[in-house]
Amino acid sequence: MADPARREPPDGGWGWMVVLAGFLQSALVFGVIRSFGVFFMEFVGYFGELAGRVSWVTSIGIAVLQLGGPVSSALSSQYGARPVVMAGGFLSGLGMILASFATSLTHLYLSIGVVSGLGWALVFTPSVASVAQYFAKRRTFATGLAVSGAGLASFAFSPLFQLLVDTYAWRGALLVVAGISFNLVAAGALLRPLEPEGKATSGGLPAFSSLCRPRLACHRPFLLFAVAFVLVDAGYYVPYVHLVPHARELGFDEYRAAFLLSSAAVADLCGRVAGGWLADRFAVRLVHSLTLWTALTGLSMLLLPLGQSYSLLMGLCICYGFCAGALVPLQFSGMAEIVGTGRITEGIGLMQMMESAGSLVGAPLSGWLRDMTGDYTASFTVAGAFLLAGSLLLFALPNYFSCSMDSTIEEKTMGDP
Repeated sequence: MADPARREPPDGGWGWMVVLAGFLQSALVFGVIRSFGVFFMEFVGYFGELAGRVSWVTSIGIAVLQLGGPVSSALSSQYGARPVVMAGGFLSGLGMILASFATSLTHLYLSIGVVSGLGWALVFTPSVASVAQYFAKRRTFATGLAVSGAGLASFAFSPLFQLLVDTYAWRGALLVVAGISFNLVAAGALLRPLEPEGKATSGGLPAFSSLCRPRLACHRPFLLFAVAFVLVDAGYYVPYVHLVPHARELGFDEYRAAFLLSSAAVADLCGRVAGGWLADRFAVRLVHSLTLWTALTGLSMLLLPLGQSYSLLMGLCICYGFCAGALVPLQFSGMAEIVGTGRITEGIGLMQMMESAGSLVGAPLSGWLRDMTGDYTASFTVAGAFLLAGSLLLFALPNYFSCSMDSTIEEKTMGDP
């Protein structure tokens, strides 16, 4: 039953500016993360460390991004999404500036991993939740547009970062990336709050009390959904860290290797828009579409080691990118199906925190497997297996095999003590 005190989403109007803000924020967060494979080889060569240790730079950043989800949710509930996202944009750029002065991997762990990672956390969850709050009928499509910025930015950033490294070396390139990241502050200013009618602002800390006693922690469908994506995230980011080094080991030059990542990014962009559009157009439950795209992403990951020629590897990267992109808007719109729109901010934040476990392990495990075996075959195989395991776990959701979701069941569940 709808909450009479909650304002209906406008499904348009300023909501499209919020989508634009989400587009810019996904571009400047995940576009940067996905293109960081260009810096990977530079860090390995400069610091003389094994791939497994260097992989922790990106993994810590992604883990902090996700681990900080509940904090960013609580802060945005208390103070609004706009100031939280703007503060996050400042921290993301500051971390890159500090990283440009690094003299050890530990400095990179702290600057990129912790400082920029915390900034990304403050940006991401409030941005996605804001889009979900502005749209109802076209929520999945709007979410798909908002998160498609990551695909477009990855296409542009991979060759751009390589050019910056060749021109200014990795330290100078990181300073330019910092300047790009500061644009998150301007993007955050577009997030006009859509407050529920009758909501009172308080000087206390009611939002933070939910961090200690999250209601969703006892919500079985939510927990199953979140654990599935812990498994998914253990494999999902591996190509964005190790695809470029894998291509270099196959003998392709740095620009051809970076172009593989750019091609996957374009496919990812198309997948995000197409996945959201198809989900809204056809009468198929979101969780069913999500299971399909997650399984296809895992299968395409398993096939990546077969791409020994450039053309075949390019085709496999495009398949992976499209499927990996298509599942993203379904994940966040599916959260509304699981917990209801009234708890979506808390749901996304808590899910992100749980996902950090998978993200933290995935890339370093793949790097360790490469160090042990001498190539990336086992790395991509294990990553694909994680994605397939996550898709199988979605089958355990209550009422999974029904053709429709009775949202009132979920709302009643959320109301249970």
